[in-house]
Amino acid sequence: FFLQLALLGTRREWTQGGCAFTGIEALEPEFLRNCLPFEPTKAQWRVIDELFGELGSDEPMLRLVQGDVGSGKTVVAFAAALAVARAGGQAALMAPTEILAGQHLRTLQAWCDKAGVRVALLTGSTPRAQRNSILALLAGGQIDLLIGTHALIVGDVNFKQLALVIVDEQHRFGVEQRAALREKGGHPHLMVMTATPIPRSLALTAFGELEASVIDELPPGREPAETRLFTGKRGLAKARREVVS
Repeated sequence: FFLQLALLGTRREWTQGGCAFTGIEALEPEFLRNCLPFEPTKAQWRVIDELFGELGSDEPMLRLVQGDVGSGKTVVAFAAALAVARAGGQAALMAPTEILAGQHLRTLQAWCDKAGVRVALLTGSTPRAQRNSILALLAGGQIDLLIGTHALIVGDVNFKQLALVIVDEQHRFGVEQRAALREKGGHPHLMVMTATPIPRSLALTAFGELEASVIDELPPGREPAETRLFTGKRGLAKARREVVS
């Protein structure tokens, strides 16, 4: 009961006031298709429609996007960032490690180039000269999507019009860290992503802070992820194997 009260209080606080941008229109499906080398799944289109419905609202979005590894959460995040960029806003994507942030950049770079979205990477190991250049471009509104780690929440990182905050592997971040990034904009939309419905993620959705969207379909040809338990004596993997559900 008290957890529910606390989360509902957080939701009320985070949805006070207007968003940085209102009236964000849904992206034309054909335009999004032209930016991607594949056709999104029906589940991805469904979640994208849910996001667009809230991005156009005058109440900030607070949404968890859940999907297995390989289900295409990054595509959904790209669609949301693209919609915001086309409306004149900026988006930030925060990942827990430099490796994951770099992977996001490599995945999104080609899509962003086709869409005309200006993207950059900022981490703790970004050289000082390059970092200063990125910060200047960001403050001037010349970067549409900034990908990074905890480096995004440092005090001298200033956006011109931050309208969307995307947090990957949200269970790796605390409430204060997510709030610190959101505070860099005027009540921006918040989208968090997770591949595993861990208890904390379930609590955030079950008790009121976040709405939830589920990508429950894998792209064609994608093998479903399996977790196997190998048992045996002396640490050797024997023939007996169980699929852990």
